Amino acid sequence: MYPKKQLAQLVLAACEQYNISTVVISPGSRNAPLTIGFSNSKTIEAISVVDERCAAFFAMGIAQQQQKPVAVICTSGSALLNYYPAVAEAFYSKIPLVVISADRPKHLIDIGDGQTIRQENVFQNHILNSANLSADPDKKTLQQNISLVANALQIANQQKGPVHINVPFDEPLYETTSKLNSFNFLALNKTVLDDSQIDFHKISSIWNSAEKKLVLVGVNFPSEKVQKELNKLVEDQSVLVMTETTSNLHNDVFVNAIDKLITKLKDDDLENLKPDILLTFGGMVISKRIKQFLRKYQPTHHWHVDEHTKMDTYFCLSEYFKQKPAVFLEKLNSVVLKKSVATSENYQEKWLKEKIARTIQHNLYLKTAPYSDLKVFEDILTSIPENSQVQISNSSIIRYAQLFDVNSSFRVFCNRGTSGIDGSTSTAIGAAFAVKEPTVFITGDISFFYDSNALWNSHTPKNFRIILLNNDGGGIFKIIPGPKSTNSLSYFETPHGLKAENLAKMFGFDYYLATDINSVKSQLKDFYKVSNQPKILEIVTPSDVNDVVLQQYFKSL
Repeated sequence: MYPKKQLAQLVLAACEQYNISTVVISPGSRNAPLTIGFSNSKTIEAISVVDERCAAFFAMGIAQQQQKPVAVICTSGSALLNYYPAVAEAFYSKIPLVVISADRPKHLIDIGDGQTIRQENVFQNHILNSANLSADPDKKTLQQNISLVANALQIANQQKGPVHINVPFDEPLYETTSKLNSFNFLALNKTVLDDSQIDFHKISSIWNSAEKKLVLVGVNFPSEKVQKELNKLVEDQSVLVMTETTSNLHNDVFVNAIDKLITKLKDDDLENLKPDILLTFGGMVISKRIKQFLRKYQPTHHWHVDEHTKMDTYFCLSEYFKQKPAVFLEKLNSVVLKKSVATSENYQEKWLKEKIARTIQHNLYLKTAPYSDLKVFEDILTSIPENSQVQISNSSIIRYAQLFDVNSSFRVFCNRGTSGIDGSTSTAIGAAFAVKEPTVFITGDISFFYDSNALWNSHTPKNFRIILLNNDGGGIFKIIPGPKSTNSLSYFETPHGLKAENLAKMFGFDYYLATDINSVKSQLKDFYKVSNQPKILEIVTPSDVNDVVLQQYFKSL
């Protein structure tokens, strides 16, 4: 059974030919032709998620893991606008999300017809391509529609980001047919970057003459090749590598807790840390301190490597290399010299000594730290089974994670494109759905309750685990300077008094509660065991203690 509407068949055929294997559909009437088509596809898995905002983040989580386009389909009107947070996140995180929206034909827009808005180009500031199809039945229009859809899907595949296909349908909407038309789409032409455009002779000359080289990596999908090439590069004693929790890169000589290292450094130390060359790749960097440092103590050369996007995060970009980081690093390793002998303490050695000293202080403080978010985080991270996927929500939660060494077998992800709390749970469930390994989602209470409709999803895997740190409000507003100095803290922090137990019951999650360090340790012991339902562990922490503990922690370093 197929939709009778030609446009619905066209879009379906395009998605099948461009290797889309998953589509997430939210219910509606105007998108009925698309729903009928995709739910009857033999090659595309159709998933139903009611809430459009959750559906888009869920689809984005799948695309995040599969590293290929995933489509979302909605009806006309305000339904489409609920996709926007995920579209913006996909845009800045370079995730190929294909938005397919049903619409009214143009003659029904702005005349007072129900459930209509101006849908064409609605995401124009955060979209790679908008394909506005036409409902006219003539042959010329058909070819234009084919070209528009093919171009949008090709861009999603090549440039790794969101695209929007707007599909107008006139009534009737539910007619079906047993006949499926065939369409000829443009072949997907892969763009190959030309290495000859990069002058590695010039690069190596600058690199080899520099005494202090800093490599800084933001969000990075796990890559054995990138890991291998960075391991080679850091053999050079004049190279210091700084990574973040979301970089998914590990080496004993990498600095993997940046804030722990640079907090409280004096001007002389910061001047000494200032690199001659800064080499960056990956997505958004979480550490505000490293951004402030590099904007004030700017390197002579800043090289940024990215296949798609030029980013001048530190306002001193000198070279942008449009290349895959793994390929660039391999070329760089083939032409640079390794500096292993020095008459005095070298760049890498000095800061690794500092790293070791800070780690000792870190461990000493945590031994006696009172029950708090920080103390709990230590137990959470050491309890997670090896080879787990770890999804982390934004705000204070990801910042706590940045202070700890993370098991190198973990694959860590966070929505850092826009750094919003909305959709973190939905993304994590989508990512868990896409992979087989157990997935642990660590979240704060505001983010969790904000996205509670994420649990309204029948596709949540049984091995999905949520660890919810509930400190009764947005704890980050007590941590960052500013809010506490005003008389409006309750408007920033928003205390709520809510618990997750009833939500867990309603949506079929096993529920566990911990309120002190002993119950945290006890509950975590069996939390990851096989079960017939996904699980939530709610850890209640003291709101009036967390910020004080964190401040004392940084002083102790």
